[in-house]
Amino acid sequence: MITEIITIGDELITGHTVDTNAALIARYLTDLGFSVRYRTSVGDSLETMEEAFRLALKRARLVITTGGLGPTDDDITRKAIVRLFRRNLIFHQDLLDDIRARFKRRGIEMPAINQNQALVPQGASLFPNKYGSAVGICIAEEGRIFISLPGVPNEAEQILVDEVIPYLRGLQVNKVVKTIKLRTTGIFESKLAELIGHEMKLESGVKLAYLPSYGGVDLRVMATGEDRQEATDKAQRLVRHLEESCGRYIYGREDDTLEGVIGQLLIDNDKTLAVAESCTGGKLGELITSVSGASGYFLGGIIAYANEVKEKQLGVENEILEKHGAVSEPCAVAMAVGCRGLLNADYALSITGVAGPSGGTEEKPVGTTFIGLASAHASYARKFDFGARRDSGRARATYAALEMLRREILDIK
Repeated sequence: MITEIITIGDELITGHTVDTNAALIARYLTDLGFSVRYRTSVGDSLETMEEAFRLALKRARLVITTGGLGPTDDDITRKAIVRLFRRNLIFHQDLLDDIRARFKRRGIEMPAINQNQALVPQGASLFPNKYGSAVGICIAEEGRIFISLPGVPNEAEQILVDEVIPYLRGLQVNKVVKTIKLRTTGIFESKLAELIGHEMKLESGVKLAYLPSYGGVDLRVMATGEDRQEATDKAQRLVRHLEESCGRYIYGREDDTLEGVIGQLLIDNDKTLAVAESCTGGKLGELITSVSGASGYFLGGIIAYANEVKEKQLGVENEILEKHGAVSEPCAVAMAVGCRGLLNADYALSITGVAGPSGGTEEKPVGTTFIGLASAHASYARKFDFGARRDSGRARATYAALEMLRREILDIK
């Protein structure tokens, strides 16, 4: 079933708000076997919205919109819907009672303007909203389905999951789609493609997508079959090839995170971790502690931004700083060793670098970073170039440090 997703709001097309609703809806629909062919964003203009809705219904059997169902003057999605389908807005007393009760539970008197949300297109089916006052709207007509959801992300997701997905499951879908995501890190997208094989021929109905981010490259396998078994078999055949060709870079699947995988490895091996950070200013520790239960293996960290702290807290010798500088392999190793001893950890990671945009030299340009690792068996550091952008460089450094630790624990060369 060809599908189009339309997100509504001036804030989306001007870039002031990031559109997360379309991505969320697309993932759910794809998993159901719907073919999302188009994604559109329109501003708060009645004429533009009606034009976008009309075009979508010409080229898609299912159209889902988000936004514009609130009570204010710029919330005009309902008006565009009734103009498109040539219906009237009908007042629903039960909706108004529910909205009033919602405000009363919060101890707030309902503003009169919220009465607008009790007006819905004639003949539409309604999807209840547990978190807000704007209900979802569904119109099925002449083989086409038009669904409108509120724009607030948690409200859109709740209605989608609780109401829309069960409704759509009851519709006939000719094909079944199986999606598997493999998560890789420590390798560039182009090198990954080279390992997998540029000339690799995919089976009919199978797609492979490369999805890069600061933390690594996700490989998304999407296979289409006549039934669930056929789709799964196709997907698994490609997954086996990926695991054989680049398995040492794969750290997890689906929603696994590198920090979560590292945490589980430390738990499984009954080991502890500490960190010493300079240019990342605590980002590595923040990432590690974003995992619930991190207190079971993470002892703490030192933010050694100044050389004085590197010397006094971590025991980095002044001779190293004078001869090699704070951004150097010897300094990164000394920071990791000092941190491990100070906090009595099994493993210690260190990061020191030129984050920029200033401070770079010809010998050590902005982005030059050294990551150190110390354990009972080895102490070493690696040099990286994370580029001239401060934020992305610091983020990439934290993931690179965790990947060094993963390889050390698993003895991956």
